[in-house]
Amino acid sequence: MKYLHKIFLTAVAVLAISGCKKLDIAPTDRFSDLTFWTVDVNVNNALNNNYSLLYNSSLYFEPEALSDNAYSPSGDLNLIASGNATSLTGKFQGDWASYYRTIKSVNIFLQNVDQNKTLPAATIARMKAENQFMRAFALFNLTKWYGDVPLPDHDLTPEEAQVIPRSSKAVVNAFIVSQLESAIPNLPSKDQLSASENGRITKGAALALQMRTLLYEGNKTAEVIAVCEKLINNQQTYGSYSLAPNYSALFSDPATNKTNNESILSLQYVPTIRTWQNFWDFAPRTVGGRVSNMAPTQELVDDYVMLNGRGIKEAGSGYVESNPYINRDPRLTATVVYDRYLWVNGNNTTKTIYIKPGTDPVQPGLDEYSPGSQSASATGYYWRKYFDPSALSSFVSGNNLHLFRYAEVLLTYAEAKNSLGQMDATVWAKTIGALRARAGFTDAAALNYPGGDLNNIIRRERRAEMAMEGLRVDDLRRWKLAEVTMNGFAHGAKFATDQNIDNGYIRTQQRKFNPQRDYLWAVPSSETSLNKNLTQNPGY
Repeated sequence: MKYLHKIFLTAVAVLAISGCKKLDIAPTDRFSDLTFWTVDVNVNNALNNNYSLLYNSSLYFEPEALSDNAYSPSGDLNLIASGNATSLTGKFQGDWASYYRTIKSVNIFLQNVDQNKTLPAATIARMKAENQFMRAFALFNLTKWYGDVPLPDHDLTPEEAQVIPRSSKAVVNAFIVSQLESAIPNLPSKDQLSASENGRITKGAALALQMRTLLYEGNKTAEVIAVCEKLINNQQTYGSYSLAPNYSALFSDPATNKTNNESILSLQYVPTIRTWQNFWDFAPRTVGGRVSNMAPTQELVDDYVMLNGRGIKEAGSGYVESNPYINRDPRLTATVVYDRYLWVNGNNTTKTIYIKPGTDPVQPGLDEYSPGSQSASATGYYWRKYFDPSALSSFVSGNNLHLFRYAEVLLTYAEAKNSLGQMDATVWAKTIGALRARAGFTDAAALNYPGGDLNNIIRRERRAEMAMEGLRVDDLRRWKLAEVTMNGFAHGAKFATDQNIDNGYIRTQQRKFNPQRDYLWAVPSSETSLNKNLTQNPGY
């Protein structure tokens, strides 16, 4: 983790230097824009600064509440999910600013790093490639949410920033792919990284971002397959990746979380130095949770299949509504806390979590679900995935957050092969079959290739495997299902006071999704007021 420790060292402010007035003679008593980049430590600090801008825990978790996986009462998330967002909504502005802040810092780096003449040329080339990835990742997120966006391929002057127009999503995506292709030769594979470089961008990470970009375009299926096959079949060149043996440990066990062959790129955290605390508002109150700021939905819970591979509504599934959590996909227990869940603490002591009102045998009035309570889960469910047993007080965690996993490569490969009619027993075994076996399925009916139309099976598998990793909202949008799944009530467990409404399942938020408007976010009004060449997305 030595490399990541450097991120948090106090560095010279690169952005400030970029605004200094040009001088004919560089001052000798301080760094200037004429001398800053000639000093090796400054270049390294600038690189570390850009790594710290790449992403954060809020950007990682919040998208779950914009999908049918979770509900959040939080202001902007609630506004967006309920269809009431406007061009003034703070999250639209905040995310836009965050991604362009990263792009500006990257462009400054790329524009100036060649001034350094003492670092080896290969080192400079690698640093440039890492920054190309960072810019590509920011642009990918921008175009994912906003569609057509400005494409600054250099550090803009204030005058340029006020007139730059939006580039089409297709143009931005083509730029992303070309930048990643250019970066890959100058990046190491995972296997070439030293332990001190864990978390640095690799060839595999660049391919994974390329894969996701092409997948989200929707019309590049053959290209998606080709990228996936590089990661699956050409690991000597691009890095050795495989599924971690234990699904839950990948997120919760500090040792596995930090060192495994499944993570392609993770946000690096270091206990006491760089941490995240979101889980404080995800956990049950009786084990130390503060408030439930984002709760799993019944819709998510219902999509976990039975151990025989059948959905709960399919004939022969064996599902019993009065005892709904038995014989289910083991990833349900690894992800969601439900009524009478056996919670295992960091010291291996256990506690039964009573959620249904009136069921706690010791304190019946202090069950985890309290209708109308602002601190309890509105759905009667809490999160277990990403629980850190070694967390500091108030769930301050130093565990990594996985941005790209090998599991996503397998799921994407399965989806792409199936969409071209190329799914067979061999592809199934190395993708969905392998993921289910790792999850803990043993029934041959769940593991063997089922044949027939696998579209919904693959989509359900993707949801179960990737829940709470921020990708469900992307999937709903690219599949054009948001107008179905995000209209109507989000539900919770069967604890409603009136059991005659929605069969007794809790109604939480009534959601609205306008397909003519809500597949894109609004360009922030603060941006359109500064730049008259920025057009607004329809409906805002």
